Amino acid sequence: MERQITCINCPVGCRLQVTIENGQVTRVEGHGCKRGETYAHQECIAPARMVTAAVPVADRNIPVSVKTRTPIPKEKIFACMKQLAVLSLKAPVYMGDVVLSDVCDTGVDVIATKTVE
Repeated sequence: MERQITCINCPVGCRLQVTIENGQVTRVEGHGCKRGETYAHQECIAPARMVTAAVPVADRNIPVSVKTRTPIPKEKIFACMKQLAVLSLKAPVYMGDVVLSDVCDTGVDVIATKTVE
Protein backbone atom coordinates (compact mmCIF):
# COMPACT_ATOMS: atom_id res chain seq x y z
CA MET A 1 0.00 0.00 0.00
CA GLU A 2 1.23 3.50 -0.81
CA ARG A 3 0.52 6.57 1.33
CA GLN A 4 1.38 10.20 0.81
CA ILE A 5 1.85 12.27 3.95
CA THR A 6 3.35 15.63 4.81
CA CYS A 7 6.10 15.63 7.41
CA ILE A 8 5.35 18.03 10.27
CA ASN A 9 8.71 17.84 12.08
CA CYS A 10 9.98 21.12 10.65
CA PRO A 11 8.71 24.07 8.58
CA VAL A 12 9.87 22.52 5.27
CA GLY A 13 6.87 20.15 5.18
CA CYS A 14 8.35 17.48 2.92
CA ARG A 15 5.84 15.41 0.94
CA LEU A 16 6.62 11.80 1.78
CA GLN A 17 5.72 8.73 -0.25
CA VAL A 18 5.50 5.79 2.13
CA THR A 19 5.22 2.13 1.17
CA ILE A 20 3.63 -0.16 3.76
CA GLU A 21 3.72 -3.94 3.48
CA ASN A 22 2.41 -6.38 6.10
CA GLY A 23 1.93 -3.58 8.61
CA GLN A 24 5.51 -2.33 8.28
CA VAL A 25 7.02 0.65 6.50
CA THR A 26 9.30 -0.73 3.80
CA ARG A 27 10.22 2.47 1.92
CA VAL A 28 10.13 6.22 2.48
CA GLU A 29 10.86 8.69 -0.30
CA GLY A 30 10.82 12.48 -0.41
CA HIS A 31 12.30 13.20 3.00
CA GLY A 32 14.92 15.90 3.24
CA CYS A 33 16.35 14.64 6.53
CA LYS A 34 16.42 11.64 8.87
CA ARG A 35 13.59 13.15 10.95
CA GLY A 36 11.26 12.79 7.98
CA GLU A 37 11.98 9.10 7.67
CA THR A 38 11.46 8.58 11.40
CA TYR A 39 8.20 10.56 11.25
CA ALA A 40 6.91 8.44 8.34
CA HIS A 41 7.48 5.22 10.30
CA GLN A 42 5.75 6.59 13.40
CA GLU A 43 2.86 8.25 11.57
CA CYS A 44 1.98 5.29 9.39
CA ILE A 45 2.27 2.58 12.05
CA ALA A 46 1.39 4.20 15.41
CA PRO A 47 0.41 7.88 15.04
CA ALA A 48 0.79 9.94 18.20
CA ARG A 49 0.26 13.61 19.07
CA MET A 50 0.99 16.06 21.84
CA VAL A 51 -2.20 17.32 23.44
CA THR A 52 -2.48 20.88 24.70
CA ALA A 53 -5.41 22.44 26.54
CA ALA A 54 -6.42 24.95 29.20
CA VAL A 55 -7.80 23.84 32.56
CA PRO A 56 -9.69 26.12 34.96
CA VAL A 57 -8.17 27.03 38.31
CA ALA A 58 -10.65 27.49 41.17
CA ASP A 59 -11.11 31.12 42.27
CA ARG A 60 -8.95 32.43 39.40
CA ASN A 61 -9.95 34.16 36.18
CA ILE A 62 -7.00 32.69 34.32
CA PRO A 63 -6.87 28.99 33.39
CA VAL A 64 -3.61 27.08 33.39
CA SER A 65 -2.26 25.80 30.09
CA VAL A 66 -1.37 22.11 30.10
CA LYS A 67 0.15 19.54 27.75
CA THR A 68 0.98 15.88 27.65
CA ARG A 69 4.57 15.26 28.65
CA THR A 70 5.06 13.17 25.50
CA PRO A 71 2.82 12.36 22.55
CA ILE A 72 -0.08 9.96 23.14
CA PRO A 73 -1.74 7.63 20.63
CA LYS A 74 -3.82 9.67 18.21
CA GLU A 75 -6.93 7.58 18.87
CA LYS A 76 -6.85 8.59 22.57
CA ILE A 77 -6.93 12.36 22.00
CA PHE A 78 -10.69 12.78 22.46
CA ALA A 79 -10.70 10.60 25.60
CA CYS A 80 -7.83 12.70 26.95
CA MET A 81 -9.75 15.91 26.27
CA LYS A 82 -12.80 14.48 28.07
CA GLN A 83 -10.66 13.79 31.15
CA LEU A 84 -9.25 17.32 31.01
CA ALA A 85 -12.71 18.86 30.55
CA VAL A 86 -13.84 17.73 34.00
CA LEU A 87 -10.62 18.71 35.74
CA SER A 88 -10.52 21.76 38.02
CA LEU A 89 -7.32 22.71 39.77
CA LYS A 90 -6.61 24.59 42.98
CA ALA A 91 -4.03 27.35 43.10
CA PRO A 92 -1.14 27.50 43.21
CA VAL A 93 -0.26 25.47 40.11
CA TYR A 94 3.38 25.62 39.08
CA MET A 95 4.92 25.07 35.67
CA GLY A 96 5.89 21.40 35.43
CA ASP A 97 3.34 20.19 38.00
CA VAL A 98 1.63 16.94 37.05
CA VAL A 99 -2.07 17.84 36.84
CA LEU A 100 -3.26 14.44 35.59
CA SER A 101 -1.26 11.22 35.88
CA ASP A 102 -1.36 8.40 33.35
CA VAL A 103 -3.96 10.03 31.10
CA CYS A 104 -6.19 7.40 29.44
CA ASP A 105 -3.92 4.60 30.67
CA THR A 106 -1.16 5.73 28.31
CA GLY A 107 1.52 6.07 30.96
CA VAL A 108 1.83 9.74 30.01
CA ASP A 109 1.28 12.57 32.49
CA VAL A 110 -0.38 15.90 31.71
CA ILE A 111 1.72 18.78 33.06
CA ALA A 112 1.16 22.51 33.62
CA THR A 113 3.01 24.72 31.16
CA LYS A 114 2.73 27.92 33.22
CA THR A 115 2.33 29.02 36.82
CA VAL A 116 -0.96 30.27 38.22
CA GLU A 117 -0.69 31.46 41.82
